[in-house]
Amino acid sequence: MKILQMADLVRFRTMTTAGLRETFLIDDLFQAGRIELRYVDLDRTVIGSAVPTAKPLKLETDYALKANYFLERRELGVLNVGGAGTVTVNGEAFSLGKLDALYAGRGNEDVVFASADAEEPAEFYLLSYPAHAVWRTTLMKAGEQGKTPLGKPENANVREITKLIYLEGTRSCQLVMGFTELAPGSVWNTMPAHTHMRRSEVYFYFDIAADQRVVHLMGPGQETRNIVVANKQVVVSPGWSIHAGVGTSNYTFCWGMGGENQVYSDMDALAIAELL
Repeated sequence: MKILQMADLVRFRTMTTAGLRETFLIDDLFQAGRIELRYVDLDRTVIGSAVPTAKPLKLETDYALKANYFLERRELGVLNVGGAGTVTVNGEAFSLGKLDALYAGRGNEDVVFASADAEEPAEFYLLSYPAHAVWRTTLMKAGEQGKTPLGKPENANVREITKLIYLEGTRSCQLVMGFTELAPGSVWNTMPAHTHMRRSEVYFYFDIAADQRVVHLMGPGQETRNIVVANKQVVVSPGWSIHAGVGTSNYTFCWGMGGENQVYSDMDALAIAELL
């Protein structure tokens, strides 16, 4: 498991484009037939993927965790962005179609990923944080979750938010997770921008056409930078950084957070005119 070291504000101000991408962008997940994991020192986040093909894939522990099994002291959010598949947690199988999700709590020793069809494999996005309490494993069907519409056509930001793991829904120790779908003709997300020092955030962009990109904005509100993101890539956003973006077409992204506050509306907003 690769370990990523986050930059602070001092280092951030001197970073080149290559340095920003090396530090904040994960661009090599979703390898066929493999589980890929990245450990981020910020909030001890683990970001990963599982793409089972002909054989199931078991989630193993890693030396970096120094745990007997992966979820010994952790919790896990899983979002399927590919074909139909199953996640089996301690012998109980859960079927996930595209945009279905699963929460697996601390103490589950065995987690196994499988695809219904190796030719159209499931593509499981994984997000994990340390857990100090036990919450039950829960399947979340995307079509059964409440949707929150936001945005206006004149601002090119008509979008629909689906909350998956949050205080008023599926409970967790500190993980908050959901996804946002932008309507055709809309390209902007998370405007007005904001920060929240109480928790870091991870942005996973997907459903982006191969010839399209999303420009992810980050950094302090008065000293912003950008990272150009392709399909199925991830940007890690520290608490001091805004996180917003604009695409060359519409797209979908999964937002996930971990930290000391799970309140969805916990944010320090910046007016658009304040951004530099």
